[in-house]
Amino acid sequence: MKIVINADHGGFGLSDEAVIRYNELLGRKVWCIKHEIFNYTTYSLVPPEQRIDKGNEPHGAPRTWHEMTKDEKDAYNKAYRNTTFYDRDIARNDPLLIQVVEEMGEKANDRYSDLHIVEIPDDVEWQIEEYDGNEWIAEKHRTWS
Repeated sequence: MKIVINADHGGFGLSDEAVIRYNELLGRKVWCIKHEIFNYTTYSLVPPEQRIDKGNEPHGAPRTWHEMTKDEKDAYNKAYRNTTFYDRDIARNDPLLIQVVEEMGEKANDRYSDLHIVEIPDDVEWQIEEYDGNEWIAEKHRTWS
C-alpha cells in the first residue's frame, strides 16, 4: 500500500497546482482564491461570485457574524464547508493523491511540505505519526496513559 507523508517540518499540504490536478482527476473544477494579507489560499468548489463569503472579511465570516443566532452561524459554517475544498481532508492512501504526487514530484509540495510516498504491506493497520509536521507511518497498537 502506498501512503503520502510529509518528510520535513512544516506539515502536509499540496501546491495550488496539485489541488487543481487532484480535483481534475475527480472530474470537478476548483478555484484558488488568494488571500494576500494573510498569505493563504482558499480552494472553492464554486466560482468566487457564488461563494457565501464574497465581499466579506478575509477569513470568510460575514460582517454581521456577531448578530447571527447559533443556528444561523451553524448554517453558514455548513454552507461554507460544503463549497470549500481542504487538501488535509484527503485520505493519505487515496489513489488519486498518490497519482498526483507521483506525476508532479516536488511540484506537488506547498511551501511548507516535502511530500514522499511510503510503501507498506497491505495487511498493516497503520496511522500517521508526526512531530512538528514531520511525519512517518507507524503500525497501530494499543497504548494507555
